[in-house]
Amino acid sequence: MAKIVITHKVTDIEKWLKGKAERAAAIAHMGGRNVVDHVAADGSNTVAVTADTDDPAGVAAAVASPPPDVVSAMEQHGVVPPVTVHVEK
Repeated sequence: MAKIVITHKVTDIEKWLKGKAERAAAIAHMGGRNVVDHVAADGSNTVAVTADTDDPAGVAAAVASPPPDVVSAMEQHGVVPPVTVHVEK
């Protein structure tokens, strides 16, 4: 099992945090579990999401080309591209 870290900026931290359940469900659908949200300690609008997965390449591919419903949720949550996936090695 590997840990992935997904990073990006958001338009509003509080708005983004309210979408946690929906975000966790979307990442679980992509093959991630134990989803945890993180906000930058410096107060910036940079956020990270960590998750465990048995298929880090699959999750990275799904994040790179998300289905329309996930794109819509990302827009509603205020996600600002680019979205970067980091994989535990």
